[in-house]
Formats: sequence, structure tokens, C-alpha cells
Amino acid sequence: MSTPDPTVALGRSPDELTLLGYQQLAKLTDRSIPSRRINFDFPLLGLFGEVGSLLAEVKKKQRDTDSYVGYEPAVLEELGDTLWYLANLATRADLTLLELAAYSESPVTQAIEVTDRPFQALQPVFAARGPRPPDAFEAELLRLAGRVGTLVAEVSGRTAPDRSLIAPLAPVFHSLIAVANSAGVRLGGAAHENLQKTFGRWPVTRNYTPLFDEDFPPNEQLPRYIELAISEELIDGKLCAVQRYKGANLGDPLTDNKKEEDDYRFHDCFHLAYAAVLGWSPNLRRLFRAKRKSVPSVDEAEDGARAILIEEGIATWIFNHASRLNFFESLNTIDYGLLKAVRNFIDGYEVDRCPLWMWEEAILKGYAVFRQLRQHRRGRVIADLTQRTITFEEMPQ
Repeated sequence: MSTPDPTVALGRSPDELTLLGYQQLAKLTDRSIPSRRINFDFPLLGLFGEVGSLLAEVKKKQRDTDSYVGYEPAVLEELGDTLWYLANLATRADLTLLELAAYSESPVTQAIEVTDRPFQALQPVFAARGPRPPDAFEAELLRLAGRVGTLVAEVSGRTAPDRSLIAPLAPVFHSLIAVANSAGVRLGGAAHENLQKTFGRWPVTRNYTPLFDEDFPPNEQLPRYIELAISEELIDGKLCAVQRYKGANLGDPLTDNKKEEDDYRFHDCFHLAYAAVLGWSPNLRRLFRAKRKSVPSVDEAEDGARAILIEEGIATWIFNHASRLNFFESLNTIDYGLLKAVRNFIDGYEVDRCPLWMWEEAILKGYAVFRQLRQHRRGRVIADLTQRTITFEEMPQ
């Protein structure tokens, strides 16, 4: 069977997602397979960790009751992540989710011939539950945890493929279905959301989202080519970063706004990176007087003060994280937790249409320029929104 197109699969309803279709797509985002020896370690540890995360969500809900508002989406995400690891474990064992679903207590010695079917067929009787985890959910979740523990003991030390692992894998899958039922979650919905997340983070092909202002008049568009001269200058006894565009100052001189200097004064390169890669920067839109006033709702919601504060908040929050990692030097990836937090920041704004891989690229490219500014204390930063690039050039004293 040919691998389904991720774009087509994600464009369909979660109810149309099939077991084999999901498993094939999940395999595309498994970046952990070693080049010489395929083992079970990574997905096994991941499965163990995700079940632990599910247990943690229940504990937080019991502890914080109604004040914990992220319970339902967290359970949906954790179930999807658990399914991803289980699917890739099955793939490495040369098994399918169809076989796991059809397996009974009787040992299976050969492949089970079953027609591919949608996830919804696994949950023929589905009743949505209330916001509190019912006792049944807790009981099924503990049963799932026990079966995953048994799986870890069974799989430890084995190498792939190993079809005999259907015996410990199938009960885990059956428990996962039971957990979804008792939680009032459609497993197909969790699988669909999981694919959206994983392909947003690790796409097969990288296609940038269109620039958000491409359909607006030219005077309401961000400049497509921005060459900003940034230099460190002493002003009123304070070291400041000064930005000049076409020979004129752009914005106010910037200090670190902190007792201990950390060079945050150069942070405008982050806004340039967001503009270049994401096509988004309410801050630069204000500085370049390119607010989209022809559509008042866009001007207010996307280009207004709140959007500007959100962008500044993202830049500051990431900076605090990056400062503990040598400003991402020698790193070519960013941990998912940080990217997920960024996504939460921009929820409901136009830029949330940008997949996480674009955010990762914008952040890493922005910090590559920031490190050069720190080293040279001045330079030209060039943002090309058409090419989606941001580069640094040394500038003579």
C-alpha cells in the first residue's frame, strides 16, 4: 500500500482516518531510527513517558479540580502521543495496528488479513463524558500503565523486527482504546491532532505560509527587503543599540532594561527574523507605519497594541530560555516544549497558521544573527521576506 499524502490526510475529517493510514504517516515522522540497527528503545521509552504524562494529568485534575482548565486538550494530546509511540513500536516489530486491534488472547503465528478501517470502528459505542475524569477512566489508565510496564519487561533487549511482540503490544492497544472510551475521547480525533502536530514540527516538504499582508495595498505591506544598520553607541552614559533604516533612525535607542547586562539591546534582530521567516511582526509593522488600516478589524486585532505586546513577550520569554543554552549556539533544533509554549502565546492570532517548523527556523536564524551582533557590536541585518532569509554583514567602524 502506498504511503498516503499527509496534506490530503490532514485535510480530511478525523472520522476518515484509518489505522493503516495513520501508522504509515506516523512512520514518516519517526526521526529516531538509527542508520545501522533498528531497536525498540526510543518508542518504548516514549510510550512509557506518555502514559506517565496521562497519569500526571489526572493527578493535576484531582488536585486542582476546576482551576485546571487545560485538562481536556491535555488528555487528547497525550492520548495522541501515546498512540504515535505505540504505532511506531508496532512498525518496528513488523506489525500493524490492524493486527493489534484484531488480536485475542490466542497466540498469532501469521499475519491477520483484515481490511483497513477507520479509527471510529474501534469505538462503535461512544458517549462523551463530562470534564471530570470518571472512576472508569482512572481504572483503565492504571490498567494501561500496568500493561505498558509488562511490555517494557518483555521488549527490553530485543531487536527489530520481532512479530512475537504482538502478545504484549496488543493488550496495550486494547487498553488505549478503553482509556479513550472512558475519557470521552475519539481516538481518531487524537490521532488526527497528533499528525497535525508532528507534521507541523517535522514536515515531509517545507512550504512557507503566504505572507499575511500580500493581498493588502503596498503601503500596508511590510517592506519585502529590509536592510537595518544596528550599532552599539554610548548615549547619556548608557550603552544602547541604535537601528537605522536608509540612513534614518528607526525606533528609539534600546538598552538591556536590566541591572545585569545581557545584550538584549540587540533583540530587534528577532523581530526581523519573525518578519523574514513568518511574514509577521506587529512591532516592525508599527515602526514602518504599515498597519493594515484598510481593514479595521485586522488593524485592531492583528496590528494593535496587544499583538505588539505578545510579540515582545515571545521575544523576551525565548531570550530567557536561550540565555541558558548559550543562545542556541551549535543547536539546529529547539525542544518541542518551547515551541508549544510559543504556540500558546499566539493562539487566536493570524500567525498561529505558521507551523512549528517555521517558528523553529525563525528563532534559530534570529539567534544566529544575534550571536554575530554580540560578537561584532555592530552590523547590517538583512531580512528578505520574499526569500524568507535573514543574514548578517559586518559593518566597518
